[in-house]
Amino acid sequence: MSEEKSSGGPMGRGGGLGQKTEKAKNFKGTMLHLAGYLKHYKVSVIVVILFACCSSVFSIVGPKVLGKATTKLFEGLMAWAMGTGLLTDFRYIRNRLLLLVVLYLVSALFSYLQSYIMSGVSMKITYELRKNISEKMNRLPLNYYDTRTHGEILSRITNDVDTVSQTLNQSLTQMITSVTTLIGIVAMMLSISVRMTLVAVLVLFISMGLIVTVVKKSQKYFSQQQKSLGNLNGHIEEIYAGHNVVQIFNGEKEAIEKFRLINDKLYGSAWKSQFLSGMMMPIMSFVGNLGFVCVCLLGGYLTVKKVIEIGDVQAFIQYMRSFMQPISQIANVSNTLQSTAAAAERVFEFLDEEDEVSETESPIVLSEVHGNVEFKKVCFGYQPDTMIINHFSSNVEAGQTVAIVGPTGAGKTTIVKLLMRFYELNSGQILIDGHDSLTFTRRDLRAMFGMVLQDTWLYNATVMDNIRYGNFDKTDEEVIAAAKAAHCDEFIRTLPGGYHMVINEESSNLSQGQKQLLTIARTILADPKILILDEATSSIDTRTEVFIQRAMDKLMKNRTSFVIAHRLSTIRDADMILVMKDGDIIEQGNHETLLEKKGFYSDLYHSQFAEQS
Repeated sequence: MSEEKSSGGPMGRGGGLGQKTEKAKNFKGTMLHLAGYLKHYKVSVIVVILFACCSSVFSIVGPKVLGKATTKLFEGLMAWAMGTGLLTDFRYIRNRLLLLVVLYLVSALFSYLQSYIMSGVSMKITYELRKNISEKMNRLPLNYYDTRTHGEILSRITNDVDTVSQTLNQSLTQMITSVTTLIGIVAMMLSISVRMTLVAVLVLFISMGLIVTVVKKSQKYFSQQQKSLGNLNGHIEEIYAGHNVVQIFNGEKEAIEKFRLINDKLYGSAWKSQFLSGMMMPIMSFVGNLGFVCVCLLGGYLTVKKVIEIGDVQAFIQYMRSFMQPISQIANVSNTLQSTAAAAERVFEFLDEEDEVSETESPIVLSEVHGNVEFKKVCFGYQPDTMIINHFSSNVEAGQTVAIVGPTGAGKTTIVKLLMRFYELNSGQILIDGHDSLTFTRRDLRAMFGMVLQDTWLYNATVMDNIRYGNFDKTDEEVIAAAKAAHCDEFIRTLPGGYHMVINEESSNLSQGQKQLLTIARTILADPKILILDEATSSIDTRTEVFIQRAMDKLMKNRTSFVIAHRLSTIRDADMILVMKDGDIIEQGNHETLLEKKGFYSDLYHSQFAEQS
């Protein structure tokens, strides 16, 4: 299941088991880093804080006003009950109620305005985060993607950013409102009765103590839950992407068993964390109700003693009820802030990853590329302590066709990756027309090359757009001409919609051979000076391969070409054959010369024909 969906994977993101509640390693540092994004909108944030405070203040004054009306009504009723006449001042009560309506309307208006402004700020910050992530993805070395699962990377880019956005949009203003409301309520309660306020504060401390205890107990389970959720998403992503392979090799049982083990771990940590987290509200409700009983008893006693008025007791009870609400909101927001800090930390870790080697400050731009390529004592390993290419040296002249052969793992494809600067050399140099490849920008360097790989890549667009990819200034006529040169025009015109047929997301509406023909047409359209062909015709039938080989011969004329081939019969006419074994070039020369040496190449060549026989 892809994590590109907003649901956030199989468990969902909006709550329940999928809720991100992992604890951040550095809560303070992460929140300060996140606050750095807010400083660009400090005027809006200050306005939001002011509006939130105003909304809370106008809302808080309401019970006090209502208490005054209640006292006036009670005094009139008591006078009537004692036979002294109905002394209720209905005009006073009416004015108080009208004032109450105005207060609540103004409070609602401020609340709406602060929510509106904060939504705009949060969307801008979310846009900035996604923009930074998108730019960072293009700066990261390939090694980063090679060492992490797609599910983990997608989770940082989608779910974690969504969590941060949701918090900025809702929890931040809720926290401001809750704190302001809590302070205002305490002030109003103190103005009514200090003793009753002490009872309410005692309830607060008991609630907070219990909450802290529960949070400490549940936090380790939240961490385990998040880790298991990431593993589960990665496993599902992997199995979904390779479901054909899983079915072909009857791996369903193992895949389901692994899913069950990971899911059991997720279930165990999730229900414990959610159970402990769910205990907060019942505990607070119990302590809150106990506080109400105490306040009512004390309020009744003080009213009888004429210390406070009956309306003050009614107002205090309202404040007491409202008093628990911001505490509950702060408790919920504290969990959300932990979740946000963990999500933001993962996003910032991604943004803080080491970039690929920076571009040269004074790049070389060649007016004309000839195609001379020279390797000088190239050493490279995907891991620093494991070299797979050792002191590789070779000189390829412009226009030559160089075939690279050797057993699997010899380093053939790695040579291609180094040519394109997908990876940086550990030592040595690769020279293009006498200039170190490091002196070019990656864009200019890669523009010199055209690649046709065994693994094809097409995207969700029309056939014409796929051929035109990377050469968007080419006309439709040039695209069709390239398709004809690649011998794919005929089958394209038989497709529904022809060149305007949309290739689906997985390219499953084309055969493997057809996909490879399109990538060949894309390379022909690019008209590069240096070609890299990695088993370019491996998925094409024999008859079509003959036509493609003719097109390739025409394309390769006067161009430097690197051809990686397992079928040695296809590279007999190469100007130079590099025979690789264990990362080293052990033989080089043309086909006839290497056969006469009766060395490793000769053994490879004759073993293929022996197998065919």
